[in-house]
Amino acid sequence: MTLPALSEPVPHSAGQSRPSRKLPQLACDSHMHIFDARFAPSPHWPRTPPHAPVAAYRLLQQRLGTSRAVVVTPSTYGTDNACTLDALDQLGDSARGVAVVAQDVSDAELEGLHACRVRGLRVNFVSPQSWGETTPEMLTTLARKVARLPGWHIQVFMHPEQIVALEGVLAGLPVPLVIDHLGCIDPAEGPSAAAFGALRRLLDGGNTWVKLSGAYMRSAVQGPSYADTLPLGRALVQAAPERLVWGSDWPHTTEAPGTVNDADLVDLLSAWSGSDAAMDRILVDNPARLYGFATVS
Repeated sequence: MTLPALSEPVPHSAGQSRPSRKLPQLACDSHMHIFDARFAPSPHWPRTPPHAPVAAYRLLQQRLGTSRAVVVTPSTYGTDNACTLDALDQLGDSARGVAVVAQDVSDAELEGLHACRVRGLRVNFVSPQSWGETTPEMLTTLARKVARLPGWHIQVFMHPEQIVALEGVLAGLPVPLVIDHLGCIDPAEGPSAAAFGALRRLLDGGNTWVKLSGAYMRSAVQGPSYADTLPLGRALVQAAPERLVWGSDWPHTTEAPGTVNDADLVDLLSAWSGSDAAMDRILVDNPARLYGFATVS
């Protein structure tokens, strides 16, 4: 049964509705960001970050019914993960982190991140980065460095054409690979896109995961339905339901303020999934495996 609507909106989340379906226990939001004014943005970053602290995110968790989270360091902070580590400290064992580091990161820094429940590195080929251009060599170097850490992965944010061009590099990484935001594939192309073919081959290889997130980035329809993304999302669920995770991408910094209703994004996941069992797998079982959360029998 759907819970009653909120009395007021959650910061950075439009509307006051709740998801159409009550989410399962231990549901995980596997991609979100924390922005806290106590931590200065990197000098390279061109925009003023939003105020999106842990306290505001907890309100979103209450609204959606999620209890686990993966805090991803945004490009805003460059290679300074202090805000993410502070958020992990506040959220406790129900949270994991994905950090951003330079290519020359030391083993000691990586071990320190591991001790704080970071379990992956994000390598961003799309947004401005504090080091300048992200290269395939940086990706492979970082993958080699984290390969010795238990339970770690590499997460990439790429344009579709980059996924196609670097398919061989991605397939050869020595750690699990997580691809952000549906591979940024144009919903108008959907499963017929060249990038979907590359994504499908990577998924078939058994070492790749995809984040079902950021549907609004390329949707021409937008909310509440994001209906043009249905063929793409459903094709991914059919291809590898055991290696998909879902993320809200709160606080939605790529979109105009007040335009994204997070309850709609949960309902979209339901439409992609096709069944409660598949949705529960994406929200609970898969993130537990990928991020090392405790499993409940």
